[in-house]
Amino acid sequence: MSDLKSYLGWKVDYTTPPGEAALVPPGSITWQVFKNPVALAIGGVCAVLLEFADARIRSGVWDHSVFKTDPIGRSKRTGIAAMVGAYGPASAARRVIQGVTNMHSRVSGETPSGEAYRALDPELLDWVSATAAYGFLIAYHNFVRILTEEEMNQFFTEGEAVARLYGVQTPLRSVQHFNAMTACLLPRFEPHPINTEFLGIMKSGRAAPGVPRGLQSALVHAAVDILPRPVRERLALGADYDLSPLGRLTVKSMAAIAERTPDLNGPAAQASQRLGLPRSFPWKPPAERQRLIETARIASLAKEAAA
Repeated sequence: MSDLKSYLGWKVDYTTPPGEAALVPPGSITWQVFKNPVALAIGGVCAVLLEFADARIRSGVWDHSVFKTDPIGRSKRTGIAAMVGAYGPASAARRVIQGVTNMHSRVSGETPSGEAYRALDPELLDWVSATAAYGFLIAYHNFVRILTEEEMNQFFTEGEAVARLYGVQTPLRSVQHFNAMTACLLPRFEPHPINTEFLGIMKSGRAAPGVPRGLQSALVHAAVDILPRPVRERLALGADYDLSPLGRLTVKSMAAIAERTPDLNGPAAQASQRLGLPRSFPWKPPAERQRLIETARIASLAKEAAA
């Protein structure tokens, strides 16, 4: 039975329609990164910290969403939107992204210091997109598998179509590009109680009730660990957030288990089925994945020829 996920009132079925492509192809680095829930959890927390470093984004999220009353629910919905962009049929992904954009078009206001902001400000859109891409990729690189520079750049290239649909004008191209963006915005960054409140919530056990609090705490410390050093210093996230050697080993062990254990009911598996691939496809070795893609392509061409 298909697993329907709801976002903004729409039901997203990753298994249908059969054969409809995603915005990102199955042989991509993106499909590999996004299949690992540990990397996504770490990267997601890192991205939020990078976004909240800027008062305009922090105020926009805090004043115009349910984040302060339902941070877990809001984070899960953001995660669903990311999954739809990677694995959903392209038509569903475009529908969800347009809905998010419509919602953001109504978000504007002033920071406590009186600076005006709009959610659709090109600079803010570019930064939010960049923080998510950086967080997910660097979490995977640090705790799952070391990626080459070529693989990292490919990941950013793969995300451009999704980023453009969100209105991003300057999609992230490389880690060096992210570092340059960070350097430009760094003077704006500041420590804030909302940052530590958010981290406290994520460490409290509320984020994933079935996961021991100690493990959740390790994931949060891992997220702080991958922040660029100048950003961490500006946010005043000191030694209390250091990732201990045991914590690092724990996180890497969790990530390794997730990397080799297929989630046959998750979006990656369901999207594989939609494209004529086995549900276990994303967890297979690279050569086997390539063979399966070619086999599915040939089968699709034969079906079209017979129609």
